[in-house]
Amino acid sequence: MTSDKAGIRRRYSGDFKAQVMAECDVPGASVAKVAMSHGINTNVVHGWRKLAREATPAAIPGRQAFLPIPVPQPAEQAAPERSIEAELRRGALTMKITWPVSAAVDFAAWTRELLR
Repeated sequence: MTSDKAGIRRRYSGDFKAQVMAECDVPGASVAKVAMSHGINTNVVHGWRKLAREATPAAIPGRQAFLPIPVPQPAEQAAPERSIEAELRRGALTMKITWPVSAAVDFAAWTRELLR
């Protein structure tokens, strides 16, 4: 069984390949429909896409390189220092104590000594 197309291999330019792959990259586009619209077998287009994924970004014709853009960070506002507040009463005497949370262990030791 012989075929009339045996030995015929079509060649496509880099610009044409880039155009077909760009059409495939459109959201909602079907690779099969794009290939059929250009009269190309779907497997050929899938092969081009595979080669493009494996190639370096500079080697892909018609593709733009990724360019990172620095995003300014929002200014951090210093949170007010949280504190422990205690109020001690003994008769008519009232004492209010404010202690930083960062030194809570020291506050516990001080309170323990005070209540002995």
